[in-house]
Amino acid sequence: MAEAIVEEKSRTKAEKWRERVAEQERSSLSVKEFCKERGLAECSFYSWRKRLRDTEPVRFALVERAPQREPVTGVHLELVLASGERLHISSGVDGATLRTVLEALRA
Repeated sequence: MAEAIVEEKSRTKAEKWRERVAEQERSSLSVKEFCKERGLAECSFYSWRKRLRDTEPVRFALVERAPQREPVTGVHLELVLASGERLHISSGVDGATLRTVLEALRA
């Protein structure tokens, strides 16, 4: 029973830190400013951010190419997420924008 309580507390703690990290990323504040405003230790913030990123597995899916029926006007990529959602990425997408979208999906 003690193990279940410890696991629940650590899960709750991880969820709280996941929320804090996401909140900081959405804000216009630096990590230093964010932590100062909330009374958090910067080293704890960085440690939790790294821990949360390291525990989330990166998943890839096999992509099968269907036969072309119509001429393609632009190259695009379809990314299928583990949740089943699909992200269509066109060839002209800005790299920084794509990184921002992917980071938001990971949060």
